[in-house]
Amino acid sequence: MLSRIKYYTLFVLKGMGMGAANVIPGVSGGTIALITGIFERIINAIKSFDGKAIQLLFKGRFKELFEYVDFYFLVAVFTGMVISVVTLARVFEFLFSNYPVYIWSFFFGLILASVYFVGKTVDKLRLSVIITFIIGSAVAIWLSFLNPATQNDSFLYLVVCGVVAICSMILPGLSGSFVLMLMGNYELVMINAVNDVNIRVLIPVIIGAVVGLLAFSHFLSWIFKKYKDQTIAILTGFILGSLSILWPWKNAIYRLDTLGSPILKNGKNVIQGYELALPKSFTTEVAIAVFLILVGILSIALIEKFAKEKVKS
Repeated sequence: MLSRIKYYTLFVLKGMGMGAANVIPGVSGGTIALITGIFERIINAIKSFDGKAIQLLFKGRFKELFEYVDFYFLVAVFTGMVISVVTLARVFEFLFSNYPVYIWSFFFGLILASVYFVGKTVDKLRLSVIITFIIGSAVAIWLSFLNPATQNDSFLYLVVCGVVAICSMILPGLSGSFVLMLMGNYELVMINAVNDVNIRVLIPVIIGAVVGLLAFSHFLSWIFKKYKDQTIAILTGFILGSLSILWPWKNAIYRLDTLGSPILKNGKNVIQGYELALPKSFTTEVAIAVFLILVGILSIALIEKFAKEKVKS
């Protein structure tokens, strides 16, 4: 019994690593799963939710069902993820409130490094890869400049956020939190809703996550195997074109009513978008921000190094 507890405790710890990665934009939960040696097992467990699993459920053969879908393994991993997400959400809430430039700088370094490390996994450079890279970059630039990412707490949009974010776990290199940031709901979902246990926000995101895992796991696995280089190229382009969203120095643009007064929600000004800016002088804050950008780059480099060594072994 004790050895079994130790066995699943290890998966809880690995799940905590994935949870931490899913909170930090630029770090992929899939990459952490790859490093810790549970990526393939997670994919196989998710794929096992099929017709046979439904038959076992309706026949009441729960013991066979749990073994078939690797239930206890999934519970251990997702328990670890929840623990990590809840813990880091509180830390990030404090950082965003008190040190926004520093946290954005660290995120910027993470994403900047991701452009290189995700892009270098392309096996063969050809026309279709170049075209998909350009398309990914163009779409991201269009979204970041013509339609600034803003919070949207509508039920349907939150479900979509859940679908898109959870699917990133299937593709190593793509960060779910980064996707949420592009969609404008990173702080709303990963920080505010988690800390406040806002069921109205969390329920549709969870619904989307479950639907995304069950409906798209097979498809994403197939498309990544069949069109690997093109998939990586469009993801790389998307990441590159979206860097402006993470630029550390920016001024908030607040939404105004017809009289020109700021619109308030829960006592706070509603942010419509951001206007990019440059530091006016080289201050201590700027020096620390640049250092954190380098720390972010180094973090991704180390994670990718460990992932590569894991694949080789």
